Amino acid sequence: MTALTCGVPDRVPINTYELAGRNSRDWYNNQESYRSLMDFVRQHTDCVTNWNAGAVATDYISFEGILGSSYPVPMDKKVEQVDGRERTTITLHTPKGDIRTVHEVDPNIYTVWRIEHFCKNLDDVDKALSVPFEPMSFDASDYPRVKAEIGDHGLIMSSLGDPAYMSADLMSFQDYVMWLHEDTDHFARTVDIVAERMQVNLKNMLDSCVVDLYRICGPEYMTLPYARSAMFERFMVPHLRNMTELIHRYGAKVRLHCHGKIAQVLDMFFETGVDGTDPCEPPPDGDLPLDEVKRRCAAHHVSVWGNVELKLLEHGSMEDVRRTMIECLRQAKAGGGYVVLPTAGPINLPLARKTEDNYKTMIETVLEHGVY
Repeated sequence: MTALTCGVPDRVPINTYELAGRNSRDWYNNQESYRSLMDFVRQHTDCVTNWNAGAVATDYISFEGILGSSYPVPMDKKVEQVDGRERTTITLHTPKGDIRTVHEVDPNIYTVWRIEHFCKNLDDVDKALSVPFEPMSFDASDYPRVKAEIGDHGLIMSSLGDPAYMSADLMSFQDYVMWLHEDTDHFARTVDIVAERMQVNLKNMLDSCVVDLYRICGPEYMTLPYARSAMFERFMVPHLRNMTELIHRYGAKVRLHCHGKIAQVLDMFFETGVDGTDPCEPPPDGDLPLDEVKRRCAAHHVSVWGNVELKLLEHGSMEDVRRTMIECLRQAKAGGGYVVLPTAGPINLPLARKTEDNYKTMIETVLEHGVY
């Protein structure tokens, strides 16, 4: 919390992102091949447990398709096995017609493949928007367990999408980009509708339970090369500001999650009032060196999280990792307000020994060189 609020702690915090060691129900804590690494993470790092209050709703809620409404939309759902994966097909019968999504899950890979998005054109978006809005309610009964498990070893973080991202994710990414540039007014109307609904639902979530930190995901959808900076200012800044102000009124902190090239939009982050930003990818995946990100963020009392790319931890040598960590500390340690954070987490089973060794090397190097 000291680093999050741009203070100087006893050492640079180390957070292993999705690998949250202090939540017994977390996926990584229930995989045998991750056991040694997770024990090491619990012993030596600073946990941020990823946890959201559960939505209380009908049998199926899709944040893409129903856009944050708990209205009981009639639906058909089919689950089948296809080439070793579980494929789920869902058809929603909206007031303006049917829309369908298809996704697959592989038991050995911790992700979801979206084979087909709900919306393939603007008519489908209008069908999704025709679903009546009924605010969502939330069940925080699991919170005492999570709070007891993390104790004073770290923070609890909930993740949220922003309205532009939630709108964009109705479509495949390529269709979204065409929608944004060729039918901008239609996209704008959709974002406004989604934003209004999300603000109601966010208040309901906060009323049910307030955690330490809220991560808002999706701003990279409005960065280069996909969108001009003016679009970030139009579709991101006002809604991010509204979300942040509401969360701050409840006494919690906000971290903005934005991959990719942020040079042209970083100053807009500060207009939203957020307390921190991640994952601050280095070039060429990002377009700013870490010391420049730190300098600009520190001037606005915004903490910096990240700069350790997962591909380094999965494919680099231990010496590569050690050298990178020392360089990250050289660029961002001074003055506090920096947290070491990988840009993503591994998703494969079993966990590769190389990846495990590199995570441990990252942690050990920061413990050695990150003391103030």
